[in-house]
Amino acid sequence: MKPILALVGRPNVGKSTLFNRIIGERKAIVEDTPGITRDRLYEEASWNGKDFILIDTGGIDFENIEGQIESRIYQQVLLAIEEADVIVMVTDGKTGLTDEDLRAASLLKKSKKPILLAVNKIDHFDNADYYDFYRLGLGEPIPVSSLHGMNTGDLLDAVVAAFPESEAEEDDDEIIRFALIGRPNVGKSSLANRLLGEERTIVSDIPGTTRDAIDSRFEKDGQKYLLIDTAGMRRRGKIQETTEKYSIIRTLRSVDRSDVVLMLLDAKDGVTEQDKKVAGYAHEAGKGMLIVVNKWDAIEKDGKTINKFEEEIREEMAYLSYAPIVYISALTGQRVHTVLQWVKAISEQQNLRVPTARLNEVIQEALRLNPPPSDKGRKCRILYGTQVGVKPPKFAIYVNEPELVHFSYERYLVNQLRQNFGFEGTPLWLLIRRSNEKA
Repeated sequence: MKPILALVGRPNVGKSTLFNRIIGERKAIVEDTPGITRDRLYEEASWNGKDFILIDTGGIDFENIEGQIESRIYQQVLLAIEEADVIVMVTDGKTGLTDEDLRAASLLKKSKKPILLAVNKIDHFDNADYYDFYRLGLGEPIPVSSLHGMNTGDLLDAVVAAFPESEAEEDDDEIIRFALIGRPNVGKSSLANRLLGEERTIVSDIPGTTRDAIDSRFEKDGQKYLLIDTAGMRRRGKIQETTEKYSIIRTLRSVDRSDVVLMLLDAKDGVTEQDKKVAGYAHEAGKGMLIVVNKWDAIEKDGKTINKFEEEIREEMAYLSYAPIVYISALTGQRVHTVLQWVKAISEQQNLRVPTARLNEVIQEALRLNPPPSDKGRKCRILYGTQVGVKPPKFAIYVNEPELVHFSYERYLVNQLRQNFGFEGTPLWLLIRRSNEKA
């Protein structure tokens, strides 16, 4: 499970610039105006082989905290602090220490989390004066220039050292871990109760009732399962209470821990942007995927309703073309029995191994049917392939020139593997390797 790093501080100290520097992209909006970052942004990041989730927060404006926008930002910051394993408090070395910094440091110290102090906008380290920041009581200040990338490596070294030791999941190859994810009030708790056969989680019509991820172990037809029922994803701007425990980060953590992900959609709402975002995270993480359309009993139907729904899902989530779709009612129990059947089947597909000889027969046949295109007279030669992993199935394909393999031809090879071996419900990863490389 990936640890979480949160960037916190008053407005306009350069948190978003540091966020972009760490992830290597311009994902956060950067303007020289206080209050630009209003919602928590999150992104996967890595330093020296350590993967983690990075959260960017809006600036804490204590002077205007009663304002509507400022109050919401403050609540978002509190959630980020609660979720984080390590916090970096970002300050402005050009402006110097402020009363706002002192108040922010006091707030952070109450969290009892590891806190690192970054003094940003230090462009000349030789004559920099940042020792006043010791007054914050957060230990030794770390001078950085997130704009120019100076000393950010030292900061990240300290962050990685402060991360807690990873908690190892119980090693049980026979258990299938699956997560229920989706927006609030989509019916995750109701489905969990149906699958478990008992009222293990509170069911309510109030969105966000399930505050934390809840693990439930059970056995069905001789197969052991671990069900991870996550808190629902709230729409931005809808988090109103400071005691609200939910964060989308918990959903991402639940995805990380699972083998198979059940993406719950509401039949009345269809596919939303939030659905696509979290489903995309699960897809990129290589998780098995089952799309579950709940509340199917609540909509009017004709002979074309299912076809229309499937067309919309396939269009909006084109990257999940391999994922089966089931239509259920957790309220009435309609077709709920098929859910575990699919979870087990997808888990089997995630663990499927293809003999090397058979794999290369399929590759050679694919080459005969559709040879890879040439590029300016340079011909791509695919030599052989071998499976190098499962969950998801991973295949190393050895070629003479990896740069000649276009993504469209990779997609063609993936489709050929699916046609011959199935792999329903699981992404496939192709690792294009030069012929003299190791897998």
